[in-house]
Amino acid sequence: MAAQLAQPPAIATTYKLREAEGVLDRYFYRKLGFQLAKFFAKLGTTPVEVTLLGGVFGIVAGHLYFYRSVALNLSGMLLQVTANIFDNADGQLARLTNQQSRTGRILDPVVDHIIWLSIYVHLTFRLQFEGFSSAIWILSIAAGISHGLQAGAADYCRNAYLYFVKGRFEFDSVSSLQQEYRRYTWRADAWRKFLLRLYLNAMHEQELLLPGIKQLHKTVVRDFAGVVPPVFRTSYAAFVLPTFKWWSLLMTNVRMLVLFILFLVGQPAWFFWLEISLGNLLLLYLIVRQQKIALSLLERFAARKGRA
Repeated sequence: MAAQLAQPPAIATTYKLREAEGVLDRYFYRKLGFQLAKFFAKLGTTPVEVTLLGGVFGIVAGHLYFYRSVALNLSGMLLQVTANIFDNADGQLARLTNQQSRTGRILDPVVDHIIWLSIYVHLTFRLQFEGFSSAIWILSIAAGISHGLQAGAADYCRNAYLYFVKGRFEFDSVSSLQQEYRRYTWRADAWRKFLLRLYLNAMHEQELLLPGIKQLHKTVVRDFAGVVPPVFRTSYAAFVLPTFKWWSLLMTNVRMLVLFILFLVGQPAWFFWLEISLGNLLLLYLIVRQQKIALSLLERFAARKGRA
């Protein structure tokens, strides 16, 4: 019995949402991330420290994309893969050591955005030095904004699934965050207030993009005291789970693969065009599909309430 208790937790306990993760995540990033998480747990390293360390690798990767050298670009890609492993390890460490926190949840996407900001800025400078006009910055900014919207919407849908189906954590909203934000002062709680400001901005964006999820959450809180009835958990999972294969196309793994191919063919500028065109078209399709799912479930909620 003592030997069993001494065994490290199974890797399955450190997954955030296994059924929505791709093959590369399950069999590469999660496995290496779990080994790193166990290593950092022994060192007493916090998940936030792992997040920040991964961010350093990602920022340096972005710098290596500036150079017109496939060898350096591939070195940058290896560093970005390392950053992704750390990005998995921080969450796995948090679940492994029961150190999950809102600060970690906020910092994780912030660091991810900083990594991609480094990538976009260095790619843009590279293209400008290669002869593109200053208008390349307009294209880069448009692609970066598109990237942020796509990543934010995908993250919001994953968190909604965790709340409505898994019941893992409280589902934050702009209204609840604003109340908390007002309780802090810049003089006494500058860091916490700053993080909440970032989180509020992201939440505003996500609720605007996917208002159906926001309305579903309000309905659950108002009519069911925040506890999702089992029949709706099942319905939500059945509707939403098939969409994750499409949301995954807007996540980091696919972007890295596309960027890798474009480096090999010497056309990194196409990355910006793909973000603006195909990425936004897919985002629009998924927003419409998610809204239809939400409206269908809201009708079921209303019908159930009418029978009560």
